[in-house]
Amino acid sequence: MRLRFLPAACLALLLPLLSQAASSRTCLVVGISDGDTLTARCGHIGAYEEVKVRIAAIDAPERTQPYGQRSRQALSRICYFEQAVITERDTDRYGRTVADVRCNGEDAGTRMVAEGWAWVYDFNGIATRRGGELFRLQDSARARRLGLWAGARPTPPWEWRRRQRENHWDGFLF
Repeated sequence: MRLRFLPAACLALLLPLLSQAASSRTCLVVGISDGDTLTARCGHIGAYEEVKVRIAAIDAPERTQPYGQRSRQALSRICYFEQAVITERDTDRYGRTVADVRCNGEDAGTRMVAEGWAWVYDFNGIATRRGGELFRLQDSARARRLGLWAGARPTPPWEWRRRQRENHWDGFLF
């Protein structure tokens, strides 16, 4: 008789894990902000939702940074006006969905790193948990001087943003 309740008990234990599993949805990419951020239109006719998506585990040059426009163009070639499978991982401090993005069956973040248009950004350990493939691809792109690695000393976007903030505050006297 006790075996009757076993499936229900297992389901009760698994439900919290299933609800935490990443959810995927297919959306149309309608905008590219830079090499790691896009806007997607999700839903059905009459009930569309525009979602700002930051691609997980990568960081691309800012638009005004060297290679910023070329990085943006590279992501456009991969995803613009394509159906994308967006698998949500997190939400960032700006309210953007942080997600894995697949366009034409290919992981956009992986391709951006492999082609040298983005750095691996291991915030929350996402890249490390994936087994280090992105790091290997980045090392290969750097060795082959692809994309932004063609520059003499490319500045990672997080350092570039920090310098921009510091320069902004240098103009103020306290």
